[in-house]
Amino acid sequence: MSSTPVPRLTLSRDGPEFSRLVAGTWRLGEWQWPLARRIAWIEACLELGITTFDHADIYGGYTVEALFGEALKARPDLRERIELVSKCGIRLVHPNRPEHRIKSYDTSRAHLEASVHASLKALGTERLDLLLIHRPDPLMDADEIASAFESLQRAGKVRHFGVSNFTPSQFALLDSRYRLVTNQIECSLLHLAPMLDGTLDQAQQLGRAPMIWSPLAGGRLLRGEDDSARQVQTTLTSLAAKYAVSASTLAHAWLLRHPARPLPIVGSSRLEGYQEAAAAFSVELERSDWYALWSASTGAPVP
Repeated sequence: MSSTPVPRLTLSRDGPEFSRLVAGTWRLGEWQWPLARRIAWIEACLELGITTFDHADIYGGYTVEALFGEALKARPDLRERIELVSKCGIRLVHPNRPEHRIKSYDTSRAHLEASVHASLKALGTERLDLLLIHRPDPLMDADEIASAFESLQRAGKVRHFGVSNFTPSQFALLDSRYRLVTNQIECSLLHLAPMLDGTLDQAQQLGRAPMIWSPLAGGRLLRGEDDSARQVQTTLTSLAAKYAVSASTLAHAWLLRHPARPLPIVGSSRLEGYQEAAAAFSVELERSDWYALWSASTGAPVP
């Protein structure tokens, strides 16, 4: 397994510089780690060169940012060594938000500003390096969002802005009002849609590196729980042996081979999960093998 640090990448022409792998915090609350282990996890990521941490206000029922914030409070020196990403715009029905009567989206200026304030307080920091709109809002007012972004940036609370799960047209609409630096999307060998619907075409056209959630399809890719997963798993296992790496490493290498320069998000309670993803940067995946995995996923040769 390669010991070379994870490389860094600037998301866009005037965007932030992030580690090419991102540590995901979605399940941090489920791991039920004591404070010392949370700190050790952050340090272990940093040792691998993973400096970017992905949050959302709703993670863990609005608790994960505070768990991470406790680690930063105990070790304030860590803040200047990392980049913090968070997402907002979903109103989740949860006991921690009793005023939310129905799950809905809210991209109003008031909600965005209140969400950022709450995230900064929970994380114990003065700024976010990147804020993303978590999901497309059918009632999205692009001008109102742009106004909120401008206000938050002027106040020094957020450095850069982007979106998550947006279609190309939705991205283009908001980007026409305020320059976005990334679209965080789902993509994996079991979810090829962004390679076919114009999402990654747009990312490459605009030079905005996309962030990728669920790069292992939530683990389905490795567990082989259904026919399509087992089909891909067979080819993945065979090629992993050829490259002398794990199946997880090869699945990440397959994503990294794409010219849109994706940044996979790794959310694992195991250090090995990050090590295996980091090892993907040492794999020089041949074009024919990339297409062998594509064909395994689609169930047919390319036309």
